[in-house]
Amino acid sequence: MLGKRERFDCVPFFWTEQYDLSLAYVGHAEGWDETEIDGNLAENDCTVTYRRGGEKVAAAFIHRDLAGVRAELEFERAMADRTLPT
Repeated sequence: MLGKRERFDCVPFFWTEQYDLSLAYVGHAEGWDETEIDGNLAENDCTVTYRRGGEKVAAAFIHRDLAGVRAELEFERAMADRTLPT
């Protein structure tokens, strides 16, 4: 940002509250080959998980704030494991 050319290595996320809808998104899915819905989308109470090649790449949460925080921690731990020297 601002020309520093530093690598962004944090877990991307956003959240919003719009009237009676709470929506959060964690991860980064430019493409995916599988989605899984846990809960009831029509009742605005669900988690949508996006996978590519069997690996979870992102998740969206409707009225499931705690699940969103847990997913963010899961992604952070996975990223840390990938960057640790072996």
